[in-house]
Amino acid sequence: MLVVQTLEKSLPLRLQGPLNRFIASLRRNDDVSHAQRMAMIAFGIRVISAAIAFFSQIVRARLMGDFEYGIFVFVWVLVVLFGNLSCLGFHSTIIRFLPQYQTRNDVTSIRGLTLTARLFAMGLASLVACIGFATLSIAGERIASYYITPLFLGLFALPLIALGDVLEGTARANSWPVIALSATYIIRPVLILTLMLAAVSLGAPHTATTAMQTALVATYLTTLGQLLTVRHKMKNKFARGERKIEFLTWFRVAVPIFFIEGFLFLLTNSDVVVVGFYLPPDQVGIYFAAAKTMALVQFVYFAVKAAAGPRFSALMNAHDLKPLGSFAGKMAGWCFWPSLGVGLMVLAAGELLLGLFGPNFRAGYPLMVILFAGMLTKALVGPGELLLTMAGRQNLCVLLYVVALLANIGLNVSLIPLYGLSGAATATALATLVEALLLHMTVKKTLGIVLFAFADPLSQIKGSHHG
Repeated sequence: MLVVQTLEKSLPLRLQGPLNRFIASLRRNDDVSHAQRMAMIAFGIRVISAAIAFFSQIVRARLMGDFEYGIFVFVWVLVVLFGNLSCLGFHSTIIRFLPQYQTRNDVTSIRGLTLTARLFAMGLASLVACIGFATLSIAGERIASYYITPLFLGLFALPLIALGDVLEGTARANSWPVIALSATYIIRPVLILTLMLAAVSLGAPHTATTAMQTALVATYLTTLGQLLTVRHKMKNKFARGERKIEFLTWFRVAVPIFFIEGFLFLLTNSDVVVVGFYLPPDQVGIYFAAAKTMALVQFVYFAVKAAAGPRFSALMNAHDLKPLGSFAGKMAGWCFWPSLGVGLMVLAAGELLLGLFGPNFRAGYPLMVILFAGMLTKALVGPGELLLTMAGRQNLCVLLYVVALLANIGLNVSLIPLYGLSGAATATALATLVEALLLHMTVKKTLGIVLFAFADPLSQIKGSHHG
């Protein structure tokens, strides 16, 4: 690139225009290559993570049985859900602002943003935990006794879950995918499983309480280790100095992101929560095993989203939407085709995989088929909610996810009492279809980008004033 730029200065003016366009093309290709590398690294981590998570779930299900396993997964989903929501969107706000600050070399704002996000997330998560302790004390008699102790233990993990999400966002914004993803998706599950096996071997009971104790210890060890790593990397990249804190600016962006990603997170977890409210723990365990097995498909979407976020933010500063549209179209293709291939392979081995959890878990195979159909509809449009967020259309995205979440809850509440686990899977698939349709229509209307794996993303832009 340096040679090309030197050549540019020596050329006549009439030739500099074509050369500038050529240089811009090279830069765009380099951006895509960088995003591809990040996607491949994130994809690799998610593959390893999926294998670890799947193996650890099988071991826990075998150790505890479907009833105690169902208790653990229900409580752990609640802990991860509320820990993530306690960030109030600041874990993604870092991804929105930090690349822009780096472009402007605004190091003081970077220091202020990263510190503010950590303290805010941990503070709010601690408040949520206190409310949870008070609720258990006041309304404990209305909660099934087998949930009380695991819930109590889980509340202590909330601040560290929230901090871990902020640290992940910080690492993603700096294009450190290994640091961003390995702590939560590789190190923590390995530690939970290792500590669980060690505890059982030392005579601990094979119960959800033991599982939650090991999860709590693993969460603290993992998050503190990630904190030390990210702080060290940040000090090497950005020298110590003053901090510029623009809390209201970040907060105004964080709140819509909180609703967007919060609703999205609720969409992906509300089925397990509602099943836990309506059905006994053994049914929760069967549903979770089916959903967890089918979730092997979702790491494709996660990997693409991890790579796309910073690039969407950078392209949004350009006046020409064509590079953004082209890149968004590639993201949709990268989501759909690998998701289809992985999903078909998982379904082919579905009964065998579920049987590894125990003989009772094979009843979840029909649920896998239904859930896969819903996942494919979302894969067709790729990370559309991320595109809208980075485009500054947070309020529209909030409204979109309000509708999708209401549809999800309404369908789950209506179908689970009538059809049990099949109703839960159907409700989840239909809610995912609603989400995908709303994303497609909203992106097309607001940005003129046709976000669909089989469509030309620039077909609307070419005929608009952006062309």
